Amino acid sequence: MSERSHRERVAGGLYGLLIGDALGVPYEFYEAEELPSYEKLDMVPPFGFRKTYPKVAAGTWSDDGAQALCLADCLIRQGTFSLKAYSDSLLAWYEEGVWAVDGIVFDVGIQTANALNTYKRGEVPEKCGLVNPEGKGNGALMRVLPLALWHFVRGAEDPERRTRELVRDAHSQCLITHGHLCNQVCSALYCLVTLELLKGADARKAIEEGVRTLRRIYREKRTGFPEGFGEQPEYERELEWSVRPDLPWEGGGTGYVVDCLRSAFMILEQASGYEDAVKRAVLLGHDTDTTACVTGGLAGILYGLPGIPKRWLQMLRERERAEALLAQLWRKE
Repeated sequence: MSERSHRERVAGGLYGLLIGDALGVPYEFYEAEELPSYEKLDMVPPFGFRKTYPKVAAGTWSDDGAQALCLADCLIRQGTFSLKAYSDSLLAWYEEGVWAVDGIVFDVGIQTANALNTYKRGEVPEKCGLVNPEGKGNGALMRVLPLALWHFVRGAEDPERRTRELVRDAHSQCLITHGHLCNQVCSALYCLVTLELLKGADARKAIEEGVRTLRRIYREKRTGFPEGFGEQPEYERELEWSVRPDLPWEGGGTGYVVDCLRSAFMILEQASGYEDAVKRAVLLGHDTDTTACVTGGLAGILYGLPGIPKRWLQMLRERERAEALLAQLWRKE
């Protein structure tokens, strides 16, 4: 695959995430039957539809996109994943609107807010995501895609080491807000599927290979790798019992992390293009912005930047900030 193709896939992933998020914002919390028809669904809702956030302009990403950009920015600045640096960045987003469009935070999950308030009071980030020990929302999954993009562009040259470091970091980025093992496993699987798409696999093959790789990593005993690369039976149990990767991929667009992941994989296998994918995601209803964000990141990679409708790219607000991050991502010095 040419470097141009690689760049188009990486850019498609980041823009696909942001545009999917922005597309879903006006429709959040609606039931599927309350939404406009497929033909009328767009960044600007049809006349008469009551937007969830009436004061938010079309083309605005929400907490999903902002937290993903926080992650991309931290990786570029640090040259590696740092949980402390990322936690500080998320707190800056929450309190000051860093990486939010217009600097305004208009949507934040309850668990994320509680965890970041706990972090502000001085708790270590590794414990903040367990403020609700059984919390299994999709707030860590929605933002993790830049980690896979970064490892693809700048990660270890050894493919095995790169893959294992990606899984480790996918687990770690959850801890500040969503520490339950289920969230970590879903984020890791999503990243591995992302990596396969970046390498050129089709949707079904990418998902199958992602599952196969994660199973192998969780089961194998390894030496010669950094801490955290050993056999992980508790993670394997979560993968098999909660995610259930041997069942057909089906989801209902809710905020439960497993359902969100399964919704995205279901749509990716069925969709005919990027626009079709994110529209299908929104039309599931419920957590429309996050389902479209998670799905859109994958679809943006699969179909590349040219596959994203130009009208949506042009409507994306503060697009130049994402463009600047992409330019920095490809700088290797």
